[in-house]
Amino acid sequence: MQALWMVLGSFLFATMAVGIKFASNSFATFELIFYRGLVSVIFMGIVVRASGVPLKTPVPMMHLSRSAIGVLSLASWFYAIAELPLATAMTLNYMSGVWVAAFVVGGALLYGNPSRQGPLLATVAMGFAGVVMALRPTMDQDQLFAGVIGLLSGMGAALAYMQVTALGKVGEPEVRTVFYFSLGTALVGLVGIGFSGLTPWQDVSWQDAAWVVPIGILASLGQWCMTRAYRKGSTLVVATMQYSGIVFACIYSLIVFGDVIAPMGWAGIAVIVTSGILATILRTRALPNTPPEEH
Repeated sequence: MQALWMVLGSFLFATMAVGIKFASNSFATFELIFYRGLVSVIFMGIVVRASGVPLKTPVPMMHLSRSAIGVLSLASWFYAIAELPLATAMTLNYMSGVWVAAFVVGGALLYGNPSRQGPLLATVAMGFAGVVMALRPTMDQDQLFAGVIGLLSGMGAALAYMQVTALGKVGEPEVRTVFYFSLGTALVGLVGIGFSGLTPWQDVSWQDAAWVVPIGILASLGQWCMTRAYRKGSTLVVATMQYSGIVFACIYSLIVFGDVIAPMGWAGIAVIVTSGILATILRTRALPNTPPEEH
């Protein structure tokens, strides 16, 4: 039953992605990053205060590194959402599970311990085959760059996931980690705005602007649901339920945006989801208490 929190969290993240796609019609990527971070800082600040967790941390550099990589991944994902069909952008970001498996295999090979890595390697190959299937029929030639950026967002999410794992192992509370990530997101967005500038309000559609606050709230609530699911439920079941986000994104993509995805694209999405679930199963057997990935 606790795994249903993960389904709710995935729904909230997919809904946030809808907001990003609408808001990107009026706002640049750095503006969206700033607004998402600012709202999340306020929301998580309230949560941190209510939970009684102090903000002082013994590992500030770990938070800095985690936030830097996480924000780069977030920016890449926001850009991909703006430029690609929602289902495709969401699926590329959820390649993070396959990327983690790739890092595990790479580390084993690097340190001369390749034994029993065959199954994980197979899931990695399967995942990238799915990417080829998903991108070829769903992207125009001028969307190739956005596809690469979307793929890199999944890699960044995987690196951030591993850093969150490290923070959990040193005893950092989840709410503190999420707060500092939100703070880093707001700061990077603000710096980016300093270079790219703000969109004049006369050029902003009110329908797009209406999504600014919900984006940050949906992100924070989604993260809270994920954290609760991982804390209370079976790690393997919860991690598998996370891929329901792609299902929600596909539904939004078809109904809200009228995207057309060729049969080969649907097959590619299915292959990526399957490879991600298999990689999660194999990884969870070795690391049973890993924390959730963040968005």
